[in-house]
Amino acid sequence: MNIQMRDHRTGPSWDQLYETAATQAGHFTTAQAAAAGYSPQLLAKYLANGRVARARRGVYRLVHFPADDHEEFAVVWLWSERAAVFSHETALFLHGLSDALPSRIQLTLPGQWRRRRLRAPDGVATHFGGLSEQDRAWVGPVPVTGIARTLIDCAQAGVSPEIVRDAMDQVVKRGLIREDALPEVTGYLSRFLS
Repeated sequence: MNIQMRDHRTGPSWDQLYETAATQAGHFTTAQAAAAGYSPQLLAKYLANGRVARARRGVYRLVHFPADDHEEFAVVWLWSERAAVFSHETALFLHGLSDALPSRIQLTLPGQWRRRRLRAPDGVATHFGGLSEQDRAWVGPVPVTGIARTLIDCAQAGVSPEIVRDAMDQVVKRGLIREDALPEVTGYLSRFLS
């Protein structure tokens, strides 16, 4: 989504801000508010009168926007300047391949982010690397690694073989992936066979 700059002489556009937030589980960034014509002072006024709420530094939520199951993920994604892709066990959860939400939100950031002095939000674990378009999918308002990439990442990270096996069984049963299509995953799982 490209941020289009508004002519500030025409004033702020609630419609533009709402449209932006609607695609992000009701959330928006300071930069997105500015693109819709909202100055920091006007944004502060909306905070004070309860029209918007601060979700974290630089990320806000429209107060009357309906709640979304993926809100916490949208906030983390906006923190990453929309560069992150949810991955590993978090992607398993978002794809509905695991009932267990990991203790930390796992996300993959572009490799060049490794050089940044990055302080991830509490409860967030970061991984770095490039992802091709084939490695990406969307679940609700947030990007996640595709199913094959998710399973490979989990196997390479040494995620519990029970969780990986259950997820692999589900995708095979659903006809999403053939079991022999992911040798990295089947190789990982074969190490735990008795």
